[in-house]
Amino acid sequence: MREVKNGRSVEIMPRLFFDGWSGTDYQALLSSEAAVKELTAVAVSFLKTNGFSGTVVEIWSQLGGQVKEPLRNFLNYMAETFQLNELKFFLVIPPPVGKGNLFDAEDFRSLSPRVDGFSLMTYDYSSGSIGPNAPIKWMKECVEAIVPEPGPDRSKLLLGLNFYGYDYGTTPEAVVGSQYIEILKSQGSKLKWDSEAAEHKFEYTMWQVPHHLYYPTLKSISDRIELAKEMGTGISIWEIGQGLDYFYDLL
Repeated sequence: MREVKNGRSVEIMPRLFFDGWSGTDYQALLSSEAAVKELTAVAVSFLKTNGFSGTVVEIWSQLGGQVKEPLRNFLNYMAETFQLNELKFFLVIPPPVGKGNLFDAEDFRSLSPRVDGFSLMTYDYSSGSIGPNAPIKWMKECVEAIVPEPGPDRSKLLLGLNFYGYDYGTTPEAVVGSQYIEILKSQGSKLKWDSEAAEHKFEYTMWQVPHHLYYPTLKSISDRIELAKEMGTGISIWEIGQGLDYFYDLL
């Protein structure tokens, strides 16, 4: 951390991910004020002891849009406690369009006074079927579904940009930058522009199996950065290290 921060204005916030929790575990937490306070106190202590600036909480998608009121109460208490301790609080949220409306404008209004930012998961659109990772029209619709009117509230939304892709062959496989370059070198296929999705793709055949590969490019990333500017949001990247080095020239 010291090396990363040295001479730079950088804040580091680890992800707080409720991995492996059962429904019973969530119920025990959300139904107990004492448990909520204890978990929050442990998180604050850990972050301050280790010199972090805050945290990024990922819990909303795991509950599938259920028990919204107790979940909002928990997150509001946690975020308010973080504010009192001069720590930042970011929340990962699922896309509201085409994914079951797990997070909506009412949820945003309830949480936004205390939450510093919302990392919007505008990727994985095709969910295993051949298609683009994040059609640009869909990304815009997701922002509008949460904050319908332009204005300062949108600045708390961080439009999710995927720095990985998917190779659809026999089964979908996630692809990071190094793998993408190797496939391009070995197959020599030409990129095609999907104007509706605003993404590049290319097709090739390996071992008699047709493949369709979608992976971000400078053009697709640039279009999405322009969309974020147009809509007044920030951006969040999933994830640093998965893309190609020159992607960062655009930021």
